[in-house]
Amino acid sequence: MILPAPRGGGPCAAWWRGVSARVTVALRRDAPPPACGRSPSPRSGEEPQAGFSLIEAMVALAVLAIATVGLIGAVEQHIDSTRGVERRAIAMWVAENRLADLEVGTPEANGETVDMLGRQWSVGVNRTATSDPALDRVTITVAPVGEAAPMARLDGFLRKDAA
Repeated sequence: MILPAPRGGGPCAAWWRGVSARVTVALRRDAPPPACGRSPSPRSGEEPQAGFSLIEAMVALAVLAIATVGLIGAVEQHIDSTRGVERRAIAMWVAENRLADLEVGTPEANGETVDMLGRQWSVGVNRTATSDPALDRVTITVAPVGEAAPMARLDGFLRKDAA
C-alpha cells in the first residue's frame, strides 16, 4: 500500500510547489483601472457614481413588462379552465338531481329547462330497455340553454315501475 508523502516533503513536493505557483499566477488579476471602463463625468471631471444607467433600467423594465404579459396570459387560461370545471360540475349536479327525481317517481319530461345556481340548463332523458325485464337504462344529458353540445352525461338504471 502506497501512502502519500508527508506535507512539504517527498519526491513530488517540488513538482506540487511549481503547480501551485503557476495556478497562483494564472488566477492573479491586475487591479482594474480607476474608472472601471467608464469615462469621467463630463460636467465635473470627477469619477462617475455607482448605479444603473438609464439604458440598463429601461432594459430591465422591458424584461419585466414581457414577463408580465406572459404571466397575465397564464392567469387568464387558468381562470377559463376553472370556469369550465365549475360549469361541468354544475351540469353533473343537474343530471344527478334529475336521476334522483326519476328514482322517486317524478314523471319524465324530455327537453325540460332547469335553473341551477343562476344558470339555465336543458335536460334530456333517454330511457331504453335492458336485458333485465325489471330495469331500464336511463341516459341523462345536460347542456346550457342555447348550446347543442352536452356538458354532462349520466347513465343510470331504474326499475320499470318507477315513473
